[in-house]
Amino acid sequence: MTNTLNWLEADIEHSAPWHAENGTPPPKRVIIVDDTLNADTAHRLACEGNGLLYRGDFNNARLLLQALARRIDRPRKKPAKKAESPAQAFHLNRQSQSLRARVLGMVLIELEADYRIPLRRAPDVKAAYTQVLGEHHPAFVTSLRELLSVISAYEWRKKGVEIPEISGRIYPHYGVFSPIRGEYISLVAKAPLPSTELAFDIGTGTGVLAAVLARRGVKQIIATEQDPRAIKCAQENIDQLGLNTQVEIIAADLFPTGRAPLIVCNPPWLPARPNTPIEHAIYDFDSQMLRNFLNGLSAHLTADGEAWLILSDLAEHLELRSRETLLEWINSAGLAVIDRLQTKPHHPKANDPTDPLYQARSAEITSLWRLKLKSDISQPD
Repeated sequence: MTNTLNWLEADIEHSAPWHAENGTPPPKRVIIVDDTLNADTAHRLACEGNGLLYRGDFNNARLLLQALARRIDRPRKKPAKKAESPAQAFHLNRQSQSLRARVLGMVLIELEADYRIPLRRAPDVKAAYTQVLGEHHPAFVTSLRELLSVISAYEWRKKGVEIPEISGRIYPHYGVFSPIRGEYISLVAKAPLPSTELAFDIGTGTGVLAAVLARRGVKQIIATEQDPRAIKCAQENIDQLGLNTQVEIIAADLFPTGRAPLIVCNPPWLPARPNTPIEHAIYDFDSQMLRNFLNGLSAHLTADGEAWLILSDLAEHLELRSRETLLEWINSAGLAVIDRLQTKPHHPKANDPTDPLYQARSAEITSLWRLKLKSDISQPD
């Protein structure tokens, strides 16, 4: 999102374009701060909605951000009200994370037209920002938190994520969800293929599942995606893996034209409203993508083909969507479940009792649902 940030500095009015990937508007009030600002004062000012435009030493600005995070995360003197249900715990946790992001987003950094940061000991971020915004971009102001995430994404993109199932690496781009949860990838690598002729990969993201299918010998995979960054990311990954003769990346809203004997989809797992672009890979408001995928299969799956739906049951444990509702959607779409492959997630939060959603995360199961067009097949529980 681009808007204008205005501030007064040395009795002179200044303005610059505001850039926020998460779409947040610029702060209405801006205070010029430097290395003399202590963390308690910064915390108070940020909580009051003041943008803190930093002048001085970049490393000190980063230390200030860390100090703010510690103040936000420290236990309250008065314990927070205990959630009455898993769904309420989820929504309270999202509210808490949103407030945390808003306060931390108040530490601001100015970048010049060549992506140079005019602070002492500032890093060279030109290569990182060129990958996100292009070679030439006018001067702008952004949050230090976002700037650090751009740097982090650049490092991830350089080193990549090792994926054993493809005997190679996937290089996620900024704003494209990284395939660091490998359990769903292993399910796609193990499920019995109904055909090796053609497959559709719906919402391919980094292209990792299309790559898995190609490594398994599927001759042609058409992978669809809407987000321009994800399309570019997937294409680069497929190219560097040498799979571009098997995999075609196209821009499409869910399905390409035609029918396929295998259609794979890993939709966002939680039915909640995304607040930032990257959250579209996590949250599916009102389960719209999930339901549209299921309802569209009858027009795109061959009569003897299979659809693979990769889905966590975390939403069920959080009481955001029931198993009965999911099965009803499958049935109403004219589909039957022929099998369900399951695995437990291995991410750290599943084993962290201090996580607010630990009870749900510790019970979570990731499944690959094998679906066929409805016939006389009986559905398992």
